[in-house]
Amino acid sequence: MTERLSARAFLALVADDSTFVELPDPAGDPGPAEGYGSDGPLGWEGYGASRARAADRTGERESVVCGTARVAGTRAVLIAFEFGFLGGSLGERTGDLLVAAYTHAREQRLPVVPLVATGGSRMQEGMLALTQLQRVARQSALTREAGLAQIAVVRDPTTGGGWATLGAGADVILALPGAQVGFAGSRVRPPDADPAAYTAEAQVAAGSVDAVVPAAELRRTLGRWLRLLTSPASGAPVPAALGTGGLPETGWEAVRRARSPLRPRARAYLDAYFTHRVSLGGDRCGGTDPGGMLCGFGEHEGRAIAYAAQTGGATRPAGYRTAARLIRLADRLGIPVLTLVDTPGAANDAEAERQGAGAAIADVFAAVAAARTPITTLVIGEGGSGGALALAAPGGTWATPDSYFSVIAPEQAAAILKRPPDRVESTAGQLRLRPQDLVELGVVRGVVAPTASPPPG
Repeated sequence: MTERLSARAFLALVADDSTFVELPDPAGDPGPAEGYGSDGPLGWEGYGASRARAADRTGERESVVCGTARVAGTRAVLIAFEFGFLGGSLGERTGDLLVAAYTHAREQRLPVVPLVATGGSRMQEGMLALTQLQRVARQSALTREAGLAQIAVVRDPTTGGGWATLGAGADVILALPGAQVGFAGSRVRPPDADPAAYTAEAQVAAGSVDAVVPAAELRRTLGRWLRLLTSPASGAPVPAALGTGGLPETGWEAVRRARSPLRPRARAYLDAYFTHRVSLGGDRCGGTDPGGMLCGFGEHEGRAIAYAAQTGGATRPAGYRTAARLIRLADRLGIPVLTLVDTPGAANDAEAERQGAGAAIADVFAAVAAARTPITTLVIGEGGSGGALALAAPGGTWATPDSYFSVIAPEQAAAILKRPPDRVESTAGQLRLRPQDLVELGVVRGVVAPTASPPPG
C-alpha cells in the first residue's frame, strides 16, 4: 500500500514545482471552530474541540485544500483531501470550498482533478453534512455541461459519499496501488465481506476504475490524461491499411482474408496511428471487455483523438457499454473519435444475454447517432452484422482490402436459408460483402490501400 501522504505532500507529488496557488477561502479566514458555533450545527458535544485539534495537527482549516497548478505542463484545478483532518470527511464548510473550486474551474475553463482520500460524510453535522453530496454532484454536473474534464485520483482510503461523488463521478478515475476504494468503509461492511473486493485493483477489474498508477508515475500519467482531454484534433484522419493490398475476387475470399490469423489487428493499427495513448478501463457498470474492445485517447500528429476498437473476437456487453461511455465523453469534450470495426458479431451466449447485450448495443447506436463530434470508422477485418455496425459512423466509414461487412455471416445466412454447407461460399458472393461491393452499394466511402496516404476524415 502506498504511503498515506498529507494533502500538501500529495499536491507536491502531483503538481509541477512552485506552480500550486491555493484558492481564497470563500468565507474569508475563519478559525477551525468558527462558523456554526463551537460544536457545529447539531451542537455535537466536543466537535469544536475536535476540529481545533485536527487543525493543530494538520495545519489545515478544513479537510480539503483547493487551488490551481500545472501538472506536467497542463493547468488544472486540484482538490486535495487531508485525511488527517477528521478522516477527510465532508462537512458543510467542506462543501463551500468544493463549490468555490468547481466554480473557479468553470470561470477559468480548467479541468478539475480531485485527489480523494476520505471516509465519507461528517457525522457531527448530521444530514447537513450528507447533503453536501448533492452540492458536489451539482457542481460536477455543471462542470460536465461546460465541457470540462474531471479526472479523479483515488487514494487510501476513498469510501462513502466522497467515492460516490468526487471519485466515481469523474470522467476518468486513476487509483494508487493497494488503496481501499469502495462505498462501504471498513467499519460498516458485513463481517464476512471479502476485503479484497474493496481495493483499487478490484475496482479496476470491475470496470469502476480506469487504471492503478504507482505514485512515482502519477504526475506523468495524470499530465498525459490532462493534455489529451484538453487538446482535441479537428477530426480523425483515416488510418492507412496495414494488411495485404489488392481486392478479393470473391465474397468467400474476402471472408477468408478477414479471418486470417496473419491479418493485423486493432493493437497494430493503434500503435501505428498514435504517438502514445491511454486507456479507459471499463463500463462503470461492473464489467470490462479487454479481449473484445479497446477504448481510450491517443495523440495523433500532436492532437487528441479518442478511439474505440474491436479486437477481432465477439464483443461482449461490457465492451459496448465502454465504447458508448468513450464516445459520449469525447463528444462532450469536443474530441473526434476513431472507431475500428473487427468482430464476427456480438457475443451471443446466455451470459451475454443476461448482461444485457441488446441494450448495450443499442447504447452504442444511440451514442454514435447523437454525437456532434466527428467520428471516423475503418473496417479492418470482420464486419459481422449489427454488432459491428453499431460502431460504424454513418457516412464516415472506410474499409481495408482484407475486410468484409455483412448483414450476417455467410454460414449463418446459409443456415437460415436452409442451404447445405457446400453453398456457404456462393452465399458469401450473393451477400455482396467485399470491400469493393460496399463502396458500390454506398455503405462505405472507399477502400484504403496499404501504401496510399490516408484519405481525409
